[in-house]
This record gives sequence, structure tokens and C-alpha cells, in this order.
Amino acid sequence: MLKDYKKYELFGKPMMQKIALTAPFKYDFPVAEQACFLYVLEGEFQYQLKDEVLNIPSNYSLFLNCISSGKFLQNAKSGVNCQIIIVTFYPDILKKIYEKELPSLMHKPQGVISNKSKEKIDNDFLIQKYIEGLLFYFENPLLINEEILVLKIKEIIILLSQTKNAEAIQLILSQLFSATTYSFKQVIEANLFSQQTIEQLADRCNLSVSSFKREFAKLYNNTPASYIKNKKLEKAAELLLVSDQRITEIAFGCGFNDLATFTKSFSDKYCASPTNYRQHFKEK
Repeated sequence: MLKDYKKYELFGKPMMQKIALTAPFKYDFPVAEQACFLYVLEGEFQYQLKDEVLNIPSNYSLFLNCISSGKFLQNAKSGVNCQIIIVTFYPDILKKIYEKELPSLMHKPQGVISNKSKEKIDNDFLIQKYIEGLLFYFENPLLINEEILVLKIKEIIILLSQTKNAEAIQLILSQLFSATTYSFKQVIEANLFSQQTIEQLADRCNLSVSSFKREFAKLYNNTPASYIKNKKLEKAAELLLVSDQRITEIAFGCGFNDLATFTKSFSDKYCASPTNYRQHFKEK
């Protein structure tokens, strides 16, 4: 149940919102191409996305992009109070307030393919202080004006760029300025030789791990671990024959975390160590 709602608009659109809810509640977002920063002042909420649920407790945040129907906040615990601060990022407003050039946090990272649309941000001291500043303005609405709102948007962008989540936030924010949506296969093929875990690949596809594995099996008729491992080993075998790179360099370049794992996996597949494999074919 909605107990209290306050908002401040910038250029005719809600930029800052403070929402007080009492569980059980289900809070739906409107369909919109935008990004939102949600901070939990009190209580907690669960963010529902397909078959995945993220729990966001007090003093934690959630950063989202491309909010659409079927995605919502909820809490089923009867009587629990929840207060949330929301700061919304609109592409047109960001372009307007950054007239000369968008900050680096909004530039698409080179060589990275991802449909990532969510990031949970842990308890962060600087963000807590930012929220305290916002609360001051919610308590003193007569002090709010356009200049203050512009400054508060720029401030949160600077703070987000300094968190350990900056890389993920950049992926999400930069999508506001790009219409590109990557297919599942594009994301997989682009990240085949990285050292990313299955969980990280699922996140890049904007899927839960279980959904990622089901989609992978449908497209590749194999498990992610088996398929990706084989592709890495095939690439390594090719490099052993056509390059003079050290075996260690090949192992790490093909996405293996250590030489011992690479050597064992390679020997299991090709019945020869990487060194013997290279020597055998080069002697022919």
C-alpha cells in the first residue's frame, strides 16, 4: 500500500521521487526507455525479472535500464514499511544538461557486447551521504529549483563512476544512447574467450543463470561450460600451430585462469600436452 509520495520534476519529467510503502505491496513501473537509481532508505524490496528475484535491503541500491512491463518491485511481508528514493535518468535531459560532451560513464565501452540492464550496488558511504543531501531537499521543498536538480543529477553520476560497480553502470547507462540490442548468440560469441563465469555471462545476457542455461541448451544443444571450454581449447590448439606465443600467453588469451587447468583440459581433449602437440605438428 502506498503511504506517501513526493516528487520533483526537471524539464517536465519526474527526476527525484520519495516513495513510502507498507507491505504487502507490488509497485509497477511504467513502460519507458530510461534508467533509474533506486536507494532503499528503510525496509527492503524484491525486484522481479522473469524467473529471477533480486533482494535489495536498507542502504543498498539498484540501478536499472529499459524498465518495461512485467518488471516490478514487491514485498510480501505484511506490515513491513519500505521507503525508496528514486533518481531517474532520461536521455534527452542528460544531453541537455551536458551540452558539450556526455561524461565517460555514458560512453559505450569499446569491445564489450552486453544487454545488461540491472546492477545491485552494495552499501556505499558516499552514496549514503548523497541520499542524506536529497532528504534535506525533500524536507525543505522551497529550496528546490532547476539548478539544484541539475547539480544533483551530475553529482550522482560522478559518485556512481567512483563505485566498484562503475563498469556495470557504464554498460547500463550507455545503452540509453544506443538502439543496439544484441542477440543471445552475439553476446556468447563476443565473450567466448574471456575469463567470465557462467553467472557473469548470464548477467551480460540480462538473464538469470537458469534461464541462460535453458536458452543456451536450445541454441547450442550443449551445456555452457562444455561448449565454451571446447571452443577455448580449439582456439588454443590453433594458436599453438600458427603462432610463436608462449603457452602461458595462449592459455590466458583463450580465457583460462591458470596454466595447470589449461594443460590438463588440453591434454584430456587432444591426448597430448600443449608443448607436445605443438612439437608434433611442427615436425611434420
